[in-house]
Amino acid sequence: MTLRFAGYAALFDRRDRGGDVVRAGAFARTLKERGQVPLLWQHDPKRPIGTIEAMREDARGLRVIGRLSAGAGPAAALLRERALDGLSFGYRVRGKIDGATRQLTDLDLVEISLVTFPMQPDARVHAVVEE
Repeated sequence: MTLRFAGYAALFDRRDRGGDVVRAGAFARTLKERGQVPLLWQHDPKRPIGTIEAMREDARGLRVIGRLSAGAGPAAALLRERALDGLSFGYRVRGKIDGATRQLTDLDLVEISLVTFPMQPDARVHAVVEE
C-alpha cells in the first residue's frame, strides 16, 4: 500500500517560532527552477522517507502532496495514526527585509520534512490516504 498526504509546509504572512515571516512568492523561483525537493524525516538528510509529488504556492502558503516510501518506517506509522502531522521546510535565504521581524521574500527551498514540532505551528498535514 502507498501512503500519501497533503498539507502546507509553509504558511504566508504568519510569524513563526523563530520570528520570521514567509511572504507570498518566496518559493516562486525554486518552484520554477527546481520543481522537486526531497521528503525527509525531521530534517535529517540521511533519512529520506519519500517523495514530494507536487508543490505549489496558493493564497495560503506552500501546499504539498507527498508519498512515503516503503522504508519510511515509524514516520508512516505515526502519520497513519495521526500521531504526527507537522510539516516544515529547509531553505537558504536569498531575499529578505530585515527589521523587528525578518520578512523572507526569496528562498532556496532545499527539502520538505515531516516533523514533530514545526516552526510554523499551523504547517500541518491535513489529509492522509492509503492507496
